[in-house]
Amino acid sequence: MKKTPFKLSISALMVASALALTGCNDDATSNKTTTAEVKASQVTAQDAAKFIADTEKELSALYLEASRAEWIYANFITHDTAELSAEVNRKMTEAVVRLANEAAKFDSLELDYDARRKLDKLKLALTLPAPQDAEKTAKLSQLVAELGGIYGKGKYCKEDGSCLSLGDMTAKMATSRDYNELLDLWQGWRQVSKPMRPLYEQQVALTNEGAKELGYADTGAMWRSKYDMPADDFAKELDRIWGQVKPLYDSLHCHVRAKLGEKYGEDKVPQDQPIPAHLLGNMWAQTWGNIYDVVAPENADPGYDVTELLAEHDYDELKMVRGAEKFFTSMGFAPLPDTFYERSLFTKPQDRDVQCHASAWNIDSKDDLRIKMCIQRTGEEFSVIHHELGHNFYQRAYNTQPIYYQESANDGFHEAIGDTIALSVTPGYLKEIGLLDEVPDESKDIGLLMKMALDKVAFIPFGLLVDQWRWKGFLR
Repeated sequence: MKKTPFKLSISALMVASALALTGCNDDATSNKTTTAEVKASQVTAQDAAKFIADTEKELSALYLEASRAEWIYANFITHDTAELSAEVNRKMTEAVVRLANEAAKFDSLELDYDARRKLDKLKLALTLPAPQDAEKTAKLSQLVAELGGIYGKGKYCKEDGSCLSLGDMTAKMATSRDYNELLDLWQGWRQVSKPMRPLYEQQVALTNEGAKELGYADTGAMWRSKYDMPADDFAKELDRIWGQVKPLYDSLHCHVRAKLGEKYGEDKVPQDQPIPAHLLGNMWAQTWGNIYDVVAPENADPGYDVTELLAEHDYDELKMVRGAEKFFTSMGFAPLPDTFYERSLFTKPQDRDVQCHASAWNIDSKDDLRIKMCIQRTGEEFSVIHHELGHNFYQRAYNTQPIYYQESANDGFHEAIGDTIALSVTPGYLKEIGLLDEVPDESKDIGLLMKMALDKVAFIPFGLLVDQWRWKGFLR
């Protein structure tokens, strides 16, 4: 994902976006396990086993309705779908908070590894834990829906009355080399976020309250507890790994800054300061591959442009998706179900607002796989499609597991799978699928590696910074 703010996986209950944590119905929640009535001092391993089995059935029912409700909201952003999403989110959150607190009753028991891990997974199931207060839970659900709606419908409207969607601005950011136009787009899009700030502050306060009720210092500490190590150790490990990569990033940053200084002038790109973010070809400055033409090493042009190759071979959005699917079927994976093509969103509708950020979905935890993506016919998007289908094929690979294990090893592992697949879109692969006639000779490797670094190395500090910022935002 493209590294998107919201990425849905088969077990959104466990680790995915807060927007996926929606849904349940009265029938599912009314059949509560009797374990809640058993005093903690009297529970047994048999009680824990029954609680886990009952909870799995309840969560399965909740997740199915949650996925369907959130899919509708993401693809039809209206006042009514926002209200429905918020209501389903409220019911889901209440149910998971209740079950997570009941799971704590078994903390002192000696249980087998499988039972203990499932209970621990349950206590960490919510990305945004709500307090055990119906009114506050409803408020949190409303905030989640409202924030998603503001983002999905966000447009930058200029004084002349013309308006640009995020997709419009993203395309311009990737191709424009006009300093002032890029600055205008960068600043314009950020007007969308202003009304989100007070809502986000309320969300932080409510989720912190919920996290503390579950025994965590704050929501950030709860998130960092999902990696099979103490929360503080995880943060330190990230810093250690970043320290290993930082010298490479520093060299890349220095090179890009120098090239941008040559392009726009050192008065606009001072050589002793950070790079102006709006010049990096991406609305969040998270990947820099779109400015390869500006910063490419001399004589390193690989001799082809994937965007141009797609156009030459008449690749529309659907053909791009089917082409990416062949990558997986060529390795022996079964084709995607027909419903994938019937139910996915590949292009932005002209008649309604949708959340355009690329995401992969498994609606029923079985085989109802989909992607939601407003595809643009570019080489970058072709790689993103491979990334998203990587999620889908991985989702299907674990769909026979208990719901507690229908997820990646941790929050980042799903992304690692997707990115690994996207890295396979190499010249050799492009030749194999008929987009490229000849693979460039090895003298062009430096250019290919540079482009890869602009996307992958540049993203590392961005991703780390976003998480650190969020963690600190919860320190209240």
